[in-house]
Amino acid sequence: MTQTIDKENLENDASAPHAPSIDPSEIEKFRKMASEWWDPKGKFRPLHKFNPTRIGFLRKHIVSHFALDGSDRQPLKGLRILDIGCGGGLVSEPLARLGAQMVSVDAGEANIKAAIAHADQSNLEIDYRVGSVEALIGHEKPFDVVLNLEVVEHTANPYVFLKDCARLVRPGGLMFVATLNRTPKAFALAIVGAEYILRWLPPGTHEFEKFLRPDEVRKGITDGGLVIENTSGFSYNPLLDSWSVTNDLSVNYMSVASRPFSNGLTSA
Repeated sequence: MTQTIDKENLENDASAPHAPSIDPSEIEKFRKMASEWWDPKGKFRPLHKFNPTRIGFLRKHIVSHFALDGSDRQPLKGLRILDIGCGGGLVSEPLARLGAQMVSVDAGEANIKAAIAHADQSNLEIDYRVGSVEALIGHEKPFDVVLNLEVVEHTANPYVFLKDCARLVRPGGLMFVATLNRTPKAFALAIVGAEYILRWLPPGTHEFEKFLRPDEVRKGITDGGLVIENTSGFSYNPLLDSWSVTNDLSVNYMSVASRPFSNGLTSA
């Protein structure tokens, strides 16, 4: 049965679940934009432009880490992946098409409604849930891969959030953390440029003081028992209107971490 996205219904979001990691003001920002998740020319245009590059990055590292057949049409088949702060499913859907079993969680009910409706239209089975990381710990077996993509800078306590997320990674598994660096260049491009000049995002979407330096992300990840394997930057070329993976960590970057088999798990 195909559903259509009811914008009025999406904007009447139920209150987000209570959890220490959740910042209600941040949930409210995305609640107001929920009906536009899948509009490539709407408020999430930057993510639509960015998506092919970040999906390619995820695919490459997951295939390599688990020694999968990259030539297979669904190379991620058999992997159980958790997408934390999944929004409308812009990452969950491509990974599901690549064969992954997706469990996708967001604190905003409106986002999950939009995600479910679009997945239904796309004939994709994705386990979408309204909830928090804290609610998963102790109730879900650890995942092969945990994704934190453009989420940590919107949480109430990034350090605790990253440690909690790490607890959901199985021994031998991976976690990806993508965020914005707290640098003058990031302020100029991600806030002044993207929000006030280009109007890609509504003003106030990001708060500069919540951006995280790589060392801050590293501490939360490593204190959670994971080992950083790679940190790469992502740069936007306005002349080509395209993104690429680079060594420049000054604005957007993503860290890849794994849980060694010797570390074990303390929960779940």
